[in-house]
Amino acid sequence: MESMLEAATAISAILMPVLLIFVIFFFVTKMEKTKFDAVVEISKGIQDPSEIRALIEELHEKKRPIDYRRSGVITLFVGIGLSLFGIFFIGDILKGAGLLVTAIGVGSIIAGYLYPNDSAEITKAVERFEEQ
Repeated sequence: MESMLEAATAISAILMPVLLIFVIFFFVTKMEKTKFDAVVEISKGIQDPSEIRALIEELHEKKRPIDYRRSGVITLFVGIGLSLFGIFFIGDILKGAGLLVTAIGVGSIIAGYLYPNDSAEITKAVERFEEQ
C-alpha cells in the first residue's frame, strides 16, 4: 500500500507542471477567443471599414519595455523574505535559496540602471556621453 502511495506521489509530482501549463494555455486561449468574438459582434454593427481597422488596432497589446529596477526591487524583497523565513523557521536550505533570490534582485536593479528603457532616459544617457 505504501509503495502505491509513493508511486502516486511521484507521478503526480511529475505531472503537476504539465497540468499547470495546460491550465494556463487553456485560459489564455479562452480569453483571446472571447476578445475576438467581441470584436466580431461589435464589427457587425459598424458600416465603415476604417472604424473596424481602428478598433482592431486598439485591441493589439502594446508591449512596454521591462522595468528592471521595479522587478529587481520586488525580487530583492522576496529573497529577503525567504532568507528571514529560512533563518527563523525552516533552516539553512531556505536561507541559501533566499540569498540566491536576493542576489538576482540586486543584479536586476543594477541592470535597470545600466540599461535604461525609457526614451527620456536613453536621451539623457546619450547627452551625458556626448558631454564627456
